[in-house]
Amino acid sequence: MKPSAFHPLARLVHWLMAILILAMLFIGVSMVGDLSPRHPWLVELHKATGLALLALVVLRIILRLTLPHPPLPADLPPLQRFAAGASHLALYGLMLAMPLLGWAMLSAGGYPRPLQLPAIMPHDLQLYAVLRQAHGWAGYLLFVTILAHLGAALFHALVRRDGVLRSMWPGPLRRSD
Repeated sequence: MKPSAFHPLARLVHWLMAILILAMLFIGVSMVGDLSPRHPWLVELHKATGLALLALVVLRIILRLTLPHPPLPADLPPLQRFAAGASHLALYGLMLAMPLLGWAMLSAGGYPRPLQLPAIMPHDLQLYAVLRQAHGWAGYLLFVTILAHLGAALFHALVRRDGVLRSMWPGPLRRSD
């Protein structure tokens, strides 16, 4: 039998990642245009949080593949069912790609990596420039995908009222309908 809600650990990781990803997006945008004395601190915070998010997304993928999760509502139209699956694949792909692009970018630029991680790309400034641009565009794409995800969650909660948002909501589950 399928559960009516996600496992508490899956919900915890989801909401922790949501907070960290939003913080990362704002830190990333602000550090690009910041030449103040706080710039090095923002860069180090961005790197450390990116590494934490890489570990969390790997854990999240493992949890998604191993723990039972609630099915989508049976009456969900096929196009919305497809959009839900495609958007989740995009989210997981971007959540994995962003820290890997950052790590590759640091490697290609010859910059220090958190925890003295090994380089995953050769030191090449042209490659660094390409990866830096890819990291930035992927960040914007992640932000747009998150907005779509949030919009879908609100649609399920406020329009369909089908329990989809409630199944991932933190804390104890209460039926309100």
